[in-house]
Amino acid sequence: MACVDICSKKAIQVVDSIVAYNAIIDENKCINCDACQKICQENKPPVQLKPIDWKEGWANEQEIREKASSGGVATAIELAFVNYGGTVCSCSLENGDFCFSFAQTKKEVEKFTGSKYVKSNPTGIYRKILDKLKKGEKVLFVGLPCQVAAVKNFVGNRENLYTIDLICHGTPSPKILERFLNDYQLKLDNARNIKYRVKSKFYLESDQKRFTVPTVVDNYLMTFLDSASYTENCYECKYAKPERVSDITLGDSWGSELAEDIQSKGVSLILCQNEKGKALLEQTDLHLLDVDLERAIKWNHQLRRPSVKPKQRNKLLKAISSGKKFKRCIWISYPKRCTKNLIKTILYKTKIMRGGASKILHSLYR
Repeated sequence: MACVDICSKKAIQVVDSIVAYNAIIDENKCINCDACQKICQENKPPVQLKPIDWKEGWANEQEIREKASSGGVATAIELAFVNYGGTVCSCSLENGDFCFSFAQTKKEVEKFTGSKYVKSNPTGIYRKILDKLKKGEKVLFVGLPCQVAAVKNFVGNRENLYTIDLICHGTPSPKILERFLNDYQLKLDNARNIKYRVKSKFYLESDQKRFTVPTVVDNYLMTFLDSASYTENCYECKYAKPERVSDITLGDSWGSELAEDIQSKGVSLILCQNEKGKALLEQTDLHLLDVDLERAIKWNHQLRRPSVKPKQRNKLLKAISSGKKFKRCIWISYPKRCTKNLIKTILYKTKIMRGGASKILHSLYR
């Protein structure tokens, strides 16, 4: 979406068709300056580097680790960065929109905590980042690999820009999340906090109430984990490989050989590509351990290749686009999976099945 920000004639708009995100150019306004082509992360990927150091670990501050989806490393780095006078830029939910904003205090950083599992909107933030960098401010940008690439293309090579990319499976249109919420008479506009992995359940907090989806694994997360809900470009991602676009790469440490009770508290995989990345880690209060890089890459397919489009995707998105309720769309696309999920939910609620949410997730998606 950097193309929208760079266009001096306001000739570009991004259209969300659920199936894809497309940049549409108004030919009547376009002057063929090619500015959009020059900064597009799809047409011009920045230099990508192999990691020079790799660890797994978590934030030493227990509260940070408990609130995070993984080991809390991203939040810990962000807090250290603002403590040293820097500005963090990342994604948060504001007024129903997953948009990018700045944080310069511990309180402001809190809004960035947690996984989003939805396509976010960076439009407008690129020029603001450039303005801060030109003033000599240190800025840490935290986003998906394609978003980091767009920022680097837009602002150029600047020493006071620090970047973290989050290992990404792919992202769905926010319209799919809205459809999911509609089944429960919930509105994204009223939400101020959404969490997807609170004991494997979907959790939403608004000004009026708190809501948890009453099932073992919610339908939205199911389609996400099955790679069925992503927009079209995600299946051909140029950034799903070992070489990374940022100073630091963060994600879940899948394949970790640590004890299960440690993993259940959250463990992050940390790939460091350069000295700037090392500097960020050194100023942060983290518990770091050596990790087998080849094993980490093996267990994180997004470090080897993009997600594979499942056969259910076309049926799912066709059903969603037709206006059917989200739950009905899931049953149409995944009849066997939904039946299995329903049985497990009943067993779990009646306490016939025990063993924890992580085991249930594993049994559902193995």
